[in-house]
Amino acid sequence: MTTSPPNLSISPEKVAFVVTKAHQYEMEAAEPDLLADLADDDSAPGTGGRGRNTDRSELISFIKGLNVDEQIDLVALTWLGRGDGSLENWDELRAQAAQAHNNRTATYLIETPMLGDYLEEALSEFGLSLEDFEESL
Repeated sequence: MTTSPPNLSISPEKVAFVVTKAHQYEMEAAEPDLLADLADDDSAPGTGGRGRNTDRSELISFIKGLNVDEQIDLVALTWLGRGDGSLENWDELRAQAAQAHNNRTATYLIETPMLGDYLEEALSEFGLSLEDFEESL
């Protein structure tokens, strides 16, 4: 007997948006010199590095703008993608995320290395792919 995946409070489209922005932020953080050189060609003096802060701020604002249940799902999905649980124990994983929820959830998620990869893996556990949502991003 096949069971359907648990229902999420957060839409897969919102998760896909976070995945995309997290990948952009992580890429810029990993390649600051290369991106700064590229940005220097098109930007005014003194503006180098601003993209990283803008991406970080945008991602934090987006996550903070989610309701509490959506934030809890995002943390639980991160843990699921990281291998800290499975769909079979989703309720327990989500309960742990609810217990850990606080006003630093957005910062916690942003500071999680490989956040985009973990969320993408979690989406695949739910039978979803980032490509399913690329047009809406």
